[in-house]
Parts: sequence; structure tokens; C-alpha cells
Amino acid sequence: MADPETKAISTDAEDTTLEHMGYQPELKRSFGLMGMIGFSFSIVTCWSALGGVLVTGVNAGGPPVMIWGWLGICCVALCVAYSMAEMCSEYPVAGGQYSWVFILAPKSIRRQFSYLTGWFMIIGLLAVGATNSFICANFILGQANLVNPSYVIERWHTVLVAWAVTLFAAFMNLWGSRVLDKLSKGFLVFNIVAFIVTITTILACNKNKQSPSFVFKEFQNFTGFGTSMAGIIGILQPGFGMCCYDAPAHMTEEIKDASKQAPRAIVLSVYLGAITGFIFLISVCFCIGNIDEVASTSTLVPLIQIYFDSTQSNIGSCFLASLMVVIDIGAANGLLAEGARSLYAFARDEGLPFSSFIRRVEPKHHMPVVAIALGALIQMAFCSIYFGTVTGFNTIIAIGTEGFYLSYAMPLLVRLISYFSGTHRQLTGPWAMRPAVSLTLNAIGLTYLLFACITFNFPSVYPVTSENMNYTSAAVGVIMFIATLTWFTTAKKQFSGPEIHIEGMADAGAHAVEFEQVGRNEEKSAL
Repeated sequence: MADPETKAISTDAEDTTLEHMGYQPELKRSFGLMGMIGFSFSIVTCWSALGGVLVTGVNAGGPPVMIWGWLGICCVALCVAYSMAEMCSEYPVAGGQYSWVFILAPKSIRRQFSYLTGWFMIIGLLAVGATNSFICANFILGQANLVNPSYVIERWHTVLVAWAVTLFAAFMNLWGSRVLDKLSKGFLVFNIVAFIVTITTILACNKNKQSPSFVFKEFQNFTGFGTSMAGIIGILQPGFGMCCYDAPAHMTEEIKDASKQAPRAIVLSVYLGAITGFIFLISVCFCIGNIDEVASTSTLVPLIQIYFDSTQSNIGSCFLASLMVVIDIGAANGLLAEGARSLYAFARDEGLPFSSFIRRVEPKHHMPVVAIALGALIQMAFCSIYFGTVTGFNTIIAIGTEGFYLSYAMPLLVRLISYFSGTHRQLTGPWAMRPAVSLTLNAIGLTYLLFACITFNFPSVYPVTSENMNYTSAAVGVIMFIATLTWFTTAKKQFSGPEIHIEGMADAGAHAVEFEQVGRNEEKSAL
């Protein structure tokens, strides 16, 4: 165990690195590696996320699409994760993707691309936070329907419970901030224990397991579309399941030894999520009963129906579903914390309306309280989409996943643009890769992300009506309109990114040799 003096030096060095990027340290560094892995995995938590959106996979392709699609997406997600880890180790700042874009893009486009990335990132974070609240609400109300079949779940019931979950997460963020590291470790242990209990229970209790051909070969299609289109739509489920692994990047200003531990947490959370998600999907698919009943269950949560088909017990099913509720509450806490830090960082760079107000930090506990409150309100607004459309749940999943994926794509894109335009900057941080490996992973990850972002706009059922239409493109368009309006009214003159310390950035203790000012005093005067 390091002595207090060593810890103090490390923290001072990390804060010096942040100052070299033009920012004053305002947040408290309380996270260690295990706490950050727990924090990240409580958000990624692939197996529970897959269970929460199981209805999408069951309807569009069934078990084969879910399982093989998951393996494929995990492979390309690792390409993205290693690429992001490399950038995070070089530039550990809470802005994450948009800050990396600002630093690495050619000067002629860095402010515009960075600003756009920031909005994509915030859309993704807050929409996924809303989706998680929806999933938690679905599991709560699904249990009520299971024990009382006469109870009919209405859309407004789901929205109100989702609001309650979001408000509880805001309470935990505002008043539980001092124990966030300990909570994250606790959620990590609970998550793994719940995973083992769930898998063991359904496999041991289910006496009518499906055949291997059903699990790995037989294509199911309840969408109304053709086979190819249904398979593409089904990818949305594993795509959402492997998301949000950028969380440690946005918490770097609260992590000790951030340039090493944050990238490690990013990559480990993907590996841990890939393994648990794969085991979970195979187990659940073997335990699926009548596929028609599962797809049309009155609980609106196929996983609860699978629990009941396996255990033949309301109590056992509700116990397993309650484990998911606790996990989703932990994820709600983490997603709001991550979203609030992103809002705080973006406002610190004058990327939002009323930035001076949003970036305020409560001095006693070093918490961005305004950003937390704003993040909760925006999540609740996203939840309200379900009032107007029966496919609101899928729409919010698509908005969140698309926002995340676009924010992941932008840093990879600018690295490739910089390489081919001759302005490429070689990264030298603790997680730096050889240039050929780095660019290859960037290209593979970018190709997948752009493909996924297109497919997330497709409707999920046919025939398409005004009620079941996928309004993802419309919702993202409205937000982009607001972003464009904000750019031309305020951000074009005020938005700035980090300053870059050219030599010694990766070594937090190194002395400054040369600085490149890219955001604070340069370029704004030219506009």
C-alpha cells in the first residue's frame, strides 16, 4: 500500500497535468482502480442491459441473432475500446471524446467537430440514462403484472416509475457523493453475485430447455419485415448491451493515477461485459419457453416470463427480477454521474447555453450540483417520449445508442483524417499502441460505428404507422437544430477546448517544455 506522501505526489502530478490542459482541478479524486471498474461495469453491466432490451432481440431474429450478433459486436467494441483507452491515457480529461477530437483534429475543423461530438456525447449519455430508468420501471411493473394478472400496465405508469428511478439516482448523486467509490465497489460485487445466482437458478430449475438448433440456428421474426431487415434490427439489442464503456474517461478528474487506471477500467469493463453477456444470452435462450408467449408477455418484459417459465414460481421470478431492479438503480446512479460530469466539462468549455451556471461546483463536496440536476431533468424529458408513441422505448434506446456511437466515431474519424492529411500526432501515453495497430483498430471500429448509426434509424415493425414509427432521426435532428442554433448564437465565439502540453503530457510529473495553445486564445479571434 502506498504511503500518504506518495499518494499526495501522485494527486499533485495529476492535477498539474490537468492544469497544463488549461483547467483548474475542482473535483475530488476519490476513485481507485477497483472502484472505477465497479463504476464502469455498473453502467456497462452488459448481461442486465441485454436482459432489459431482450424484447428487441426476441422479436427480431431471436436467439441466433442475439448470440452471434453479440460475439461480433464484442469484437468490434474491443477495437473501439482500445482506441479510446489510448486517447484517454494521453489526455485524461472529463470531456472525453469531444476533448480528444479538439486536440487531435486538424486545426481547420477542430472546434466545429469537437462541438458536434460534445452534443452527440451528451445526447447518448442522457438518453441511455433514460433508457435505463425505463428498463428499471419495466421490471418493477412487470412483477406487479406477474403476481396480479388483472393489472394492465399503461404507458403513463411506466413513465412515472421511470421518473421516480431518475429522481432517486439524482438523490444518490447529490447526497451520496462521498461514498460513490465504495458504492461502486459494492455494486460490482452485487452485480457478479446476482449474475451467478440468476444463471444458476434458471438453468437448474428449467426442465424444458430448448434444443441447441433453436438457440444457435433457428431464426425468429415477429417484425413484419423480411429476414435480412429483421436481422439488422435485432442487432440493436446487442448494440445497446455493449455501450457506455467510455464512463471512466469522464471520471478521470476524480480518479487516482488516471492516465493508467481509467484506460484499464475502459478495457476491462468491455472484457467483463463480453464474457458475462455471452454466458447470460446462451443460458436465457436455452430457457426460453414458448417463443410466442415470451414475445407477447403481458408483463412487457420477456425476461420475467423466462424467469417464470424456468422456476414456475411467482416468488422466485420476482426475486430474480428484483436483482435486476437493484442493478438498474446502480446503473442509473452511474449514468447520471457520468452524464453530469460531461455536462460540467462541456459547460466549462462554453459549449452549452448558460454555461457559467451549469458548470458551478458545490465547494464543500466538490460536486457539479447544477449539472446533476439538469441531467436528471433531461433524462425525465426523454422518458416522456413514451407518452406519445408505443415504440418510445425502442426510440429512446436508438437515440441513446446512436448518440454514444457517433461520439465514439468522431475521435476515431479525426485520427484517420489527421493521418492522411499529414497532421497526425503520435500518442505516447501509457496505453499507446504502435501506429499501424492503432490506425487499424480505428478503421475497424469506425466502420462498425457508422454502420450501426445508420441502422438505428430503421423502424422496428412493419407496416409502419405514425404510432410505431422510429422517431430517432427526428429527435436527433431537433437536438442538432438546437446545437446549431447555439453554435451560431454563442458557441462560435466562446467555445474552446483544452490546451495541449506537447511534451510530457503522458508523464504527469514531467516539467513543461513546450505548450501549444489550441482553444483559449487562438482561433476564437479569427471567427
